[in-house]
Amino acid sequence: MKLHELRDNPGAAKKRMRVGRGPGSGKGKMGGRGIKGQKSRSGVAINGYEGGQMPLYQRLPKRGFNKPNRKAFAVVNLGLIQKFIDDKKLDAKATITEEALVASGLVRRVKDGVRVLAKGDISAKVAIEVTGASKSAVEAVEKAGGSLTVTSAAAAE
Repeated sequence: MKLHELRDNPGAAKKRMRVGRGPGSGKGKMGGRGIKGQKSRSGVAINGYEGGQMPLYQRLPKRGFNKPNRKAFAVVNLGLIQKFIDDKKLDAKATITEEALVASGLVRRVKDGVRVLAKGDISAKVAIEVTGASKSAVEAVEKAGGSLTVTSAAAAE
């Protein structure tokens, strides 16, 4: 095998269709655009345009509101914390902080804080210190003999 013998696999590189290059090409004259009209011309972008009628997206009522300063939390479930403790990625004896969750790989980035939710079961006796937690998550951790401390009062619900 030499460099000049290298070839693509058969059918790997499909030749580009050149439109408007004569009747023999199969896409000559109008180039597949039909006859006349706005869409047969070049430089036309008419997405959502309804010929002068008020477009649907403008006729529908606008609803809702996006809070510009809303908090985005990294969400962690109790079941995942238990799984990481079982896999020895988290130390149950030490306090589990947001930094420990990031270091273990359970949370990618902290964002505005970490919020613990009660999905899954936790059996290990752990001390968790996070920005937010659901009431049921706090109850589940305390039932297992651990403690769940919420550092920010505003984030706790």
